[in-house]
Amino acid sequence: MDKQNSIKFWGYRRPDGRVGVRNHVLILPTIVCATQTARQITELVQGTVSMIHQHGCAQVGADYEQTFRTYVGHGTNPNVYGVVVLGLGCETHQARKIADEIAAQSGKPVELVSIQENGGTLSAIANGAKVAAQMVQDASALMREECDFSELIVATECGGSDACSGLSANPAVGVVSDLIVDLGGTSILAETTELIGAEHLLAKRAVDDKVAKRVYEVIDAMEKRAFSMGIDIRTGNPSPGNIRGGLSSLEEKSLGAANKSGTRPLQELIDYAQRPSKKGLVWMDTPGHDIEQLSGMVAGGAQVVLFTSGRGTPTGSPIAPVIKIATNSRMFENMGDNMDVNAGTIIEGTETIDSVGRRLLEEIRQVSNGKLTKSEILKQHDFGIWRIGPTF
Repeated sequence: MDKQNSIKFWGYRRPDGRVGVRNHVLILPTIVCATQTARQITELVQGTVSMIHQHGCAQVGADYEQTFRTYVGHGTNPNVYGVVVLGLGCETHQARKIADEIAAQSGKPVELVSIQENGGTLSAIANGAKVAAQMVQDASALMREECDFSELIVATECGGSDACSGLSANPAVGVVSDLIVDLGGTSILAETTELIGAEHLLAKRAVDDKVAKRVYEVIDAMEKRAFSMGIDIRTGNPSPGNIRGGLSSLEEKSLGAANKSGTRPLQELIDYAQRPSKKGLVWMDTPGHDIEQLSGMVAGGAQVVLFTSGRGTPTGSPIAPVIKIATNSRMFENMGDNMDVNAGTIIEGTETIDSVGRRLLEEIRQVSNGKLTKSEILKQHDFGIWRIGPTF
């Protein structure tokens, strides 16, 4: 690591050319009715992961398309070796369509199991476990190979922010975001809700007028969603935890959250769960909800997540390692079960923002090489999809 351009990691090369930092077999339930069956398969077969969720049926239009895109994005994420798509049989999001799309986009092993076609839960568990076991064995034979940081998509987010967030952890993530971009990789900024009030700063960094215009469009759309529910979100206060942490307004929170984006030009602004089409700094239009934004960025192809917090959180992903960064030392010590890196040293004056940012870059390298994060060790497999419309 003497020179930035020499930074490498050992990853898993996929059939579509992308690189994973993990080698999971994903049991992907396409409907809430199948999530418990998926969970029981993961309990039987080591090396598999799944998620509990409430999605997959009674959705229409753009809401249906977004959920479909999120499912497919998780299956095609390069951290996944292969997928067992598990459906009920009569749901809106048909398992066959999702399985076919994952296979077509990624070229990776994909198998389909239907609870109804198997004659019920027990038979579906047995057949799903059999298929998954063989897939795990095949995955275990795959060797890591040396890869360049330019092949990484790093997601950034903050949750449970406090008065230190905009002073320590978020600016440090901004430093590592710049480093990732300079190395040829991609850094995703999210949380549209928590960028309200800072949109002018990001628009100034847009690569062209089209991207700058899009910045204001997504902010306006987010505010209109709140207005439709009788709320003026721009003048509202942050959450109770944010207030207890010392934040007084949405603008104050947004200015701190925007620090995660660093200083590099904004290349594009993409929809929820959409894969970036450009390298560099990318903004994904997501809500501020921690789990929903996390799932959206992972569906967009992020292999590693940087998550800052001033209050502490156990949040994790079923397929992407989430590096939890504390904004203050007191919380880092109190929430040691969940936090990976302490940026509170910046507040104490024992480290600079730049030095913590470079420490985070090294942490990304180690995690990409296989070091487990706290959320992985505790099997914190959170998953949620941003809903556009009502359930019908």
